[in-house]
Amino acid sequence: MIRSGADHSVFYRHSQPNLCIYLVVYVDDIVITGNDEDGITKLKQHPFQHFQTKDLARLKYFLGIDVAQSSSGIVISQRKYALDILEETGMIGCRPIDTPMNPNGKLLPGQGEPLSDPERYRRLARKLNYLTVTSPNISFPVSVVSPFITSPCDSNWDAIVRILRYIKPAPGKGLLFEDRGHEHIVGYTDADWAGSPSNKRSTFGYCVLVGGNLVSWKSKKQSVVARSSAEAEYRATL
Repeated sequence: MIRSGADHSVFYRHSQPNLCIYLVVYVDDIVITGNDEDGITKLKQHPFQHFQTKDLARLKYFLGIDVAQSSSGIVISQRKYALDILEETGMIGCRPIDTPMNPNGKLLPGQGEPLSDPERYRRLARKLNYLTVTSPNISFPVSVVSPFITSPCDSNWDAIVRILRYIKPAPGKGLLFEDRGHEHIVGYTDADWAGSPSNKRSTFGYCVLVGGNLVSWKSKKQSVVARSSAEAEYRATL
């Protein structure tokens, strides 16, 4: 197996004709996938001979991610993880809302009274950040509330609570991966210009689809101030 240069917990092996095996290791959990069934069978026999291991068959749950497999494809979500967040914050019975953030609102540092328990805000922001693993629809609002973790105010808390209210009606919303008959790689990117009210930096976002399936996405503030909208768009493609 060859260790991936992008993630050191991922290993892979490619062989002919067009056979591959991927292995993911996290502490004492291992996930194996690929289209080389004979190779996977032999690979699983190796740890059985050297360690006390257990084959749990088809993947159903891994690192807070629910996995549902069928003939039509694979669905991943974080329903249990999302419900745990709602229960921890006392929002399990909250009134749902249609949008994760106020489109006309602008968050500024020191806007409102400082929170008496800032650690609660930090913990919730970190949890929501992990929830974006299967929820690209909250990537942008989470990126907006995350910069205030050092000194959050009540206006920041209201914004993060709104995200929870958006999650409430469909905590199991996730991603579907299916065979659509092609392997084209398509990427989209966009950026605003000087959208941050505090430092006038632009925010960019991108998404990458492989075979019509969303595999990568991000929303982040640019590291420098763009002098024009063209510059902001250009930096978003880099």
